[in-house]
Amino acid sequence: MTMKSFKTPLFGVHLVEPAVFPDERGFFLETYHRQKYRDQGIKVPFVQDNHSHSRQHVLRGLHYQLHHAQDKLVYALSGAIFDVAVDIRRGSPTFGRWFGAELSAENHRQLFVPQGFAHGFCVLSETADVLYKCSDFYSPEHEYGLLWSDPGLAIQWPVEDPVLSAKDAGYPSLGEIPEAQLPVYNG
Repeated sequence: MTMKSFKTPLFGVHLVEPAVFPDERGFFLETYHRQKYRDQGIKVPFVQDNHSHSRQHVLRGLHYQLHHAQDKLVYALSGAIFDVAVDIRRGSPTFGRWFGAELSAENHRQLFVPQGFAHGFCVLSETADVLYKCSDFYSPEHEYGLLWSDPGLAIQWPVEDPVLSAKDAGYPSLGEIPEAQLPVYNG
């Protein structure tokens, strides 16, 4: 069995299925192997790992960094999440479109979210532990966000009344964000 990477309708966003080797003791899988990911087109040097623990119906996002933009490789260590990437690159042919997938400890899927995309997730299970690798260090002064419920995006979140931070609840819709606060599509 080998690792599989599926292209999504958003150029650069990949849904990854690592090779899982189960036996009577449990399972083994490589959560990251630089050369194997490079072979699938994910050629990013990761420098930071983040671990998030959340309870059911928590929605985190949609976040992005502009000047210290981050590529992210996201997966659920426990529980299940609905993970979303939104193309916010000015001039992109898929500007304002989103892609979402369920990532869980059971399906072992990962989502690669490149720079230029806002990212967020909601927790489907009782709790979830989410790990994501980042290609640049977190820089709070360069963090921005997009309203999770922006009607122009029409993201089909599988939760109706999520638990949000005050910061996430107060972000603007995509149409309200000044162009200077959005990344540019480079083709």
